[in-house]
Amino acid sequence: QVQLVESGGGLVQAGGSLRLSCAASGFVFDAYDMGWYRQAPGREREFVTRITGRGTYTYYADFVKGRFTISRDNTKNALYLQMNSLKPGDTAVYYCKASHSVFGDYWGRGTQVTVSS
Repeated sequence: QVQLVESGGGLVQAGGSLRLSCAASGFVFDAYDMGWYRQAPGREREFVTRITGRGTYTYYADFVKGRFTISRDNTKNALYLQMNSLKPGDTAVYYCKASHSVFGDYWGRGTQVTVSS
C-alpha cells in the first residue's frame, strides 16, 4: 500500500537548520508531484513547497522563499526539504504529500518541527 513517512523533525534554535525527509513506497514515485505542507497549532494546514515529478519545476510559498529548498531523489523514492534560517513562526507539523491528477493525493503522518527563540 501507499506509504509516506516523514523524518528529520526536531527542536532547533532560531536561525538554525533542519533537513526533512519523506520516504515513499507503494506508488510510482516519479509520476507524482510531491509537496510539503505544514500545520501550526490552531491554524489551517498550509502549502509550503512543491516539486514536479521529474524535479523540473519547484514552487514555494512566499514565506519560505530563499530559506527552504525542496528536492527529490527518484532513484531512492525520497523527498527532501532543506530548511535554513528557521524562525519561531516555522514551528509546525510538516507533512509530505504526493499528488497525481488522476490517481489523487496521499499524505504522510507528519513530523514536528519546533523552533525556539
